[in-house]
Amino acid sequence: MALNLQRAEFVRSAAKSADFPRDGLPQVVFAGRSNVGKSSVINKILLRKNLARVGAAPGKTTHINYFLIDEKLYLVDLPGYGYAKVSQAERDRWGRLIESWFADNALMTLGIMVVDARHKPTADDCTMAEWFKQSGKPFLVVANKLDKLRKSEIEPNLARIRETLGLPDDVKVIAFSAEKGEGRQELLSEILKSMGESE
Repeated sequence: MALNLQRAEFVRSAAKSADFPRDGLPQVVFAGRSNVGKSSVINKILLRKNLARVGAAPGKTTHINYFLIDEKLYLVDLPGYGYAKVSQAERDRWGRLIESWFADNALMTLGIMVVDARHKPTADDCTMAEWFKQSGKPFLVVANKLDKLRKSEIEPNLARIRETLGLPDDVKVIAFSAEKGEGRQELLSEILKSMGESE
């Protein structure tokens, strides 16, 4: 049973725990810093230009956004974190919202953490990785912006990401370019696998 990626629709923005869909469909959640290209990664997976809104200014996603794919799977876009220009109160609100999402262990099927392949992960990234580890659910890391790296930089940078985030050996780090589509097929395979599907 393949997944028809053409059948992708934005279904809701959740501002509080009561808004989270709990209909038993798998939920693949995306987390990352506000300027890391999370929306671009989602759009690239679906081969859509702007299903997930790509904000000109980082920090635009202030709710948890749900996209329903082929009526079989949710892609869940968490608010980007670590953006300096929002108020502390707003940052706290996002934190509580994300916390309430993670608190319900029934929600997540697979976690996808998006980091910038060029840089060492930040303290916020490390915190996010801890949330994923503590959830006890499978997760992986997407190192986006691969196209901005020289070939010789890729392996050392991926090793640095793995080490900084303290990732267990079974957590994959997928080199990805939302620009060029590299890594898309591998990521899609992991998403399908998490649903118990094959390609």
